[in-house]
Amino acid sequence: MTPFPPGGRPVRVAYPTHPPPDGTAPDPARRPPRWWPGQRRTTGCENGRVEPAQPADRKPTDATPPDGHPPVTPSGPAPEPSPAAGEPALVESATGATGAGPAPLADAGEPALVEPVEGPARGGASSHPAVSGDQPAPPARREKARSERSPRDMALSLLVLLVPIALLLAFYRGVLGGDEPTTVDPAPAVAEARAANAFPVSQPEGLGSGWRTVSARYQTTDGGSTLRIGYVTPEGRGAQLVQSNVPAEKLLPVELSNGQPQGPAELPGASWQRYTARGNEQALVLLEPNRTVIVIGDARENELRQLAGALR
Repeated sequence: MTPFPPGGRPVRVAYPTHPPPDGTAPDPARRPPRWWPGQRRTTGCENGRVEPAQPADRKPTDATPPDGHPPVTPSGPAPEPSPAAGEPALVESATGATGAGPAPLADAGEPALVEPVEGPARGGASSHPAVSGDQPAPPARREKARSERSPRDMALSLLVLLVPIALLLAFYRGVLGGDEPTTVDPAPAVAEARAANAFPVSQPEGLGSGWRTVSARYQTTDGGSTLRIGYVTPEGRGAQLVQSNVPAEKLLPVELSNGQPQGPAELPGASWQRYTARGNEQALVLLEPNRTVIVIGDARENELRQLAGALR
């Protein structure tokens, strides 16, 4: 039965009657041509459109079957379904032909296969040749260079550090006078003590230029008044001259730290006594009715005698 088109009009079907192009005889089993009554005999397809010749193995672009025919099932392996939206894609583990070694690279257009990595996921050791969880060891070039430094290099490094320090020290001592003690003028303190007229005030005279005055102070307390003058001897030691009207029984224990008398000192013009003092210091003491004079310090005894004999 000839199918009808959607509009209800019958379709003319033409069957070739001429021999095939290859020269073979026509097949008598083929159906003879049939024409609808009253229709003009034509050749070709409907509406006169003839499709150009195509290769025998061409596959039609439109796989929709004609009306009344079963659907065409494509040959070959069925394509794998793609994962739905929002679902993770499955990664297939690849194994080489021999079961060892990494999988070959995928061709263009084919999905790459990712091999699973053995061992801990983070920080652990792995046996895979391409992926490893261990961090590579740092290069030992710098440590080796440090260990190979010669004593000459170390000496040069120390020299670079010591030269600036030596220059600063020389500038401090030579230009700024860092080793020189700060000298003061004792005249204001002596004048203040003499103006108070609490006791007779003596002042050394004739000391050499090596003697430098570094302190001078006059102080009045409830028990009396005291004048203190400090010196640096030519040998760089310290000496102090103390004159006070404080009673000797109160003054000596404080100034000498409970020092003990050691006998008289041979000085012209007065009766001086030698005393021990705090630490490694020694003292010369002159006791008078209205004052007490003490020469004390860590200077040598001859320098203390020189200071005591210069008092006028």
